[in-house]
Amino acid sequence: MDFKQFLGVLRRRWISVVAVIAVAVAIATAISFVMTPKYESKSQLFLNIDVSNITDSYAASLYVQTEATAYAQLAQSTKIAHEVVGALNLDVTDEQLAGQISATVDSTTSLIDLTVTDTNAARAQAINKQLTTALINYIEHPDTGSGTSAGQSKIQATVTNLPTFSTSPVSPKKLLNIVAGLAIGVLLGIALAVSRELLDRTIRTADHVADITEAPVLASIGFDGDIRRAPLLTDLGGFAARTEAFRLLRTNLQFIDLDHQPRCLVITSAVPGEGKTMTSTNLAVALAQTGRRTLIIDADLRRPRVASTLGLDPAVGLTTALVGKTEIADAIQVHGPSGLHVLASGAKPPNPTEILQSRVTHDLIRRLRSSYDTVIIDGPPLLPVADASVLSTLADGVILVIRHGKTTRDQVTEAVNRVNQVGGRLYGVVVNMVAKRAVGSYYYYYYEETGPAGGKSSKEGKRRSQ
Repeated sequence: MDFKQFLGVLRRRWISVVAVIAVAVAIATAISFVMTPKYESKSQLFLNIDVSNITDSYAASLYVQTEATAYAQLAQSTKIAHEVVGALNLDVTDEQLAGQISATVDSTTSLIDLTVTDTNAARAQAINKQLTTALINYIEHPDTGSGTSAGQSKIQATVTNLPTFSTSPVSPKKLLNIVAGLAIGVLLGIALAVSRELLDRTIRTADHVADITEAPVLASIGFDGDIRRAPLLTDLGGFAARTEAFRLLRTNLQFIDLDHQPRCLVITSAVPGEGKTMTSTNLAVALAQTGRRTLIIDADLRRPRVASTLGLDPAVGLTTALVGKTEIADAIQVHGPSGLHVLASGAKPPNPTEILQSRVTHDLIRRLRSSYDTVIIDGPPLLPVADASVLSTLADGVILVIRHGKTTRDQVTEAVNRVNQVGGRLYGVVVNMVAKRAVGSYYYYYYEETGPAGGKSSKEGKRRSQ
């Protein structure tokens, strides 16, 4: 994954990244406000030795520094803590108090820095005062049991910094915690986005399609929340985004095969719910609007929807003509707003696959394609049933509709294999329901419609990358 692809992942998955960051910051903030504040009291001791009777002052200085380290360790011991607990009558154990004490020594000096942390600022100062007193007593009166040889060195301790008192808590550091939460959230959010991208097997870019088939992406159709209210191109204005997408698809069909212009196309999908009926119907409407004699056949005999989408009668159609209950000319209806000819499915048969495989069906479609400039066959999905595979042998080629971010690469691969196995020709792919913010090599023309359907637009030709 290069940097450009990485940015693409972040753009596609930005909601996940922001959500993780928000959760991490919220947790850090909550912890910061829930934690009990702690206060510090600091003091400093200086150790020195009387060198009036010592000939080697440098050795004496090194000796004091070594002893300072020993006394710093003593300051953090339970022995000193026991004395402080007893003197102040504290309600803590010796081990707990020892954990609140910190003592450090500068390696180049004999200064001992004492730090006491407590949930009460005044108590922290009182503990530090008692700790300092007890430690000085051990240093200057080693016979009390300090356990060092310092008693013969006449080491003296001087308080250079008295125990401090501060009402500003040293923890929690709210701003630091929030910044840390933000940083952790960013890292976790990016990790989640990349992980989801690597595990995501759905079709999201034209590169995904190219990895599966050499068939081109003929068009991408943006997601439209008004599709239930206005499913057809005749319900939309001339500059609507969906209208322009189908114009692009109609135009691209002319360049599929310059030597043999396709006259009969099967529109199908890998699985249900990809929008293939809406795609086939609107493509047929777009072709009819150019003045071409166009017929759409609803060959999805299991779940027919073309007639209901166009507002026509689904009872009379393909099956009734095949069984001889009506003449084919009488079974074909006309969609008034577009002039599109429609052959509905007719009555649902118990054996759809056998009907589509029959010689009668083959002869009927051969007759119809000779009578029209273009015949669009709306077939069932490829994977659940064999009907679409049968239809692909009757047509010039197949157009596969896939749903952006929903259809998986495995499903598309299997669908393409189904077409190839029966000798069908996959002309191209239509990517449906593309999110406006999707990243990839999908392009469609977008026009902002400011007036009523069919009115003129104030913004033209704004090309957006999908």
